[in-house]
Amino acid sequence: MLHHGDFETIRAVIREADRDGPLTAREILDLLEDHGESFDSAHQVATVLGRHAETGEIEVIRDQPYRYRFDERGR
Repeated sequence: MLHHGDFETIRAVIREADRDGPLTAREILDLLEDHGESFDSAHQVATVLGRHAETGEIEVIRDQPYRYRFDERGR
């Protein structure tokens, strides 16, 4: 189940982890777990990020596996 604020949580953890470059949903899930955040699966992470890609807040790199890149301003 998606919750309001999931995207903000993901964004904050990636910013705090100071990771450069695109990340897979699995890599993001691992970072979230390392920071004590609870997400059900990499699929849940991908769903949240995919919804925000439509607004331009994140870039989806359609490769195998998909990778997600936040803009340089930490949005």
